[in-house]
Amino acid sequence: MSTQPKADPELVNVFDTQQESEALVVHALLTSAGIESDVASIDATQSIWPGVGGVVVRVNPAQADEARNIIEEYKNLAPLEEDASVEEDEAEGTVE
Repeated sequence: MSTQPKADPELVNVFDTQQESEALVVHALLTSAGIESDVASIDATQSIWPGVGGVVVRVNPAQADEARNIIEEYKNLAPLEEDASVEEDEAEGTVE
């Protein structure tokens, strides 16, 4: 019988972006849904790979599909909310 603790499964990437703020929004979205996530920077040597880098959101492999579904649902809903506020402003005559 082994007395060593079981290692956590390796995390998998479910979202990547160039903007840290966007990754933090996704992290908060997943946290509010009860999914633990990790935000990590992808650093690349800029003299060798200029413009390469960004930020990834990672989760436990067992929750990866659920996390991707939540992210996709959020992406699909976000423009609708923006459109609704513009339509309300147009109806009130505040948009020129």
